[in-house]
Amino acid sequence: MLDFLGINVEHYIEWGAILRHLVLIGFALLLTLPVAVNREAYSSGGGVRTFPLVAIATCSYTLLCIDVIGNEEAIGKFMAGIVTGIGFIGGGAILKSKEDSKVSGLANAASIWNTGAIGMSVAWQRFEIAIIIAVINFLILRIGYNAKKIVKENGHCEDEYEKKSDSG
Repeated sequence: MLDFLGINVEHYIEWGAILRHLVLIGFALLLTLPVAVNREAYSSGGGVRTFPLVAIATCSYTLLCIDVIGNEEAIGKFMAGIVTGIGFIGGGAILKSKEDSKVSGLANAASIWNTGAIGMSVAWQRFEIAIIIAVINFLILRIGYNAKKIVKENGHCEDEYEKKSDSG
């Protein structure tokens, strides 16, 4: 392909590594799809594009880090940078309404962070951690949505808040 330029592509491309990385990135993508679909259905924030992209990016950056950086301290710093970046993206998902000072998007922000952890876990081939995070995140979103709805309908939160506000 690039032989006419005098570049031996086979020397620079490790086909086995491409396949291994493709499988890992694909697994990170698959683990985030249930969360992505849930957020798409129940939220006005991120959804089927955002969450898989976060997982793919964190998995890819972590794979790059593992393959290129040999120093444990440098790997730790690199991973801290990834986590900081994910926090920045999650922070953009949080909105505060001026009218009633209501904050929304916290579940999206937390899920973005969890999605990043899934990507990093897969890159380190800690599949048990990635699967646990994915399942717990999805269950919290699914069960939590219904629980929050029930609590709001029954007015328990507002009544308790008003009682504390009146007495204190």
